[in-house]
Amino acid sequence: MGMFDGVHLGHQHVIRSALLDAATYGARTTVITFDPHPLAVVNPERAPLLLQTLTQRLRAIATLGADAVLVNQFTPDFATRTGEDFIRGLQREAGPIRSFSVGHGFHFGFQRSGNVPLLRSLGAELGFTTNACAPVSIGEERVSSSLVRQSLRAGDLKRVAELLGRPYSFAGVVQHGDQLGRQLGFPTANLDVRGLELPPFGVYATRVRVGAQTFPAALNLGVRPTIRSDRELRFEVHLIDFDGDLYGQEIEVVFVAKLRDEKKFSGPDALKVQIAKDVVAARSLLS
Repeated sequence: MGMFDGVHLGHQHVIRSALLDAATYGARTTVITFDPHPLAVVNPERAPLLLQTLTQRLRAIATLGADAVLVNQFTPDFATRTGEDFIRGLQREAGPIRSFSVGHGFHFGFQRSGNVPLLRSLGAELGFTTNACAPVSIGEERVSSSLVRQSLRAGDLKRVAELLGRPYSFAGVVQHGDQLGRQLGFPTANLDVRGLELPPFGVYATRVRVGAQTFPAALNLGVRPTIRSDRELRFEVHLIDFDGDLYGQEIEVVFVAKLRDEKKFSGPDALKVQIAKDVVAARSLLS
């Protein structure tokens, strides 16, 4: 049980603890998570930007081998349930629970009333054990969603990959843009990244997964200062050697390396020349 934003190495440790217990008991493993982030409901000003969409989170959890995922819709009414009420309700609705695995400092329920001591107390009554999983550290740093966000904001993609146990990526459904990339000769797939933590603005070499295929790509993340003055955030990726229609399809953009910072050019012609150089640089790096 947890929020599991990012499904980083610490989260993976908790889920694997549950998998081990399931194998011991001959039981099924269910991962319990929440959407939206609880702080977005109870204290919106403190709510963090997320590392993944819900779809990405579910897919990352599934790759670890869980049998099922229970997504609790975190609403104002749900936020009023105490930790004890939540566990007793889960026992009634889900059937016999053999064990819980959580992070050692995990809290849940109204006013953070649910914690490891509560789980152990209820477990003695209801017949389940509780695994309070120790944090995972790399060097002297404890792996956490906050550390992943901090590293991502700093543009340290290598560190982010170490904390996640995989390269940083973003998946989303391709939306219609304003066709400016196409007018410049470099059509782009546009994704909505509102509410998500992102690396610094700039141009990146990426790999884009479209179904079972993967294409090298150049991504521009920023506000396009040469073209627009509205400062609207854009996530636009040009798939190299791709010819087709992606509108309405989900793609996954895997970050490899930053090529340059975003900058303002003298006009569209100068920007077009630079994009061509970016595509050559991305192709060379990704080959």
